[in-house]
Amino acid sequence: QVQLVESGGGLVQSGGSLTLSCASSGSFFTQYLMRWYRQAPGKERVLVAGSTAGGYSVYYGDSVKGRFTISRDNDKKTIYLQMNSLKPEDTAVYFCNSQLGKSNYWGQRTQVTVSS
Repeated sequence: QVQLVESGGGLVQSGGSLTLSCASSGSFFTQYLMRWYRQAPGKERVLVAGSTAGGYSVYYGDSVKGRFTISRDNDKKTIYLQMNSLKPEDTAVYFCNSQLGKSNYWGQRTQVTVSS
């Protein structure tokens, strides 16, 4: 069983920045696909960014390209989401996700609120 602990959410003004962290308790961290999702009130959960196993490749949802950066520290078994130029529409609960084969784990979520 893998536990994911998120941190870094909060309230920020439009145009500001936040960095989310997600620490994994699991072994073989480098083998896991790591992703960030978000869910705004009344909307479906959507992919924000992903980092393939080992961190060799990253990808982003269209709405955050050029503003958000996903990174991972394999030694610390942690992924990060650097969020810049935040907009009110980025307001959502953010989830960390870890996947290896059929094993799929979710963090407890963290709230990000961007005020206009």
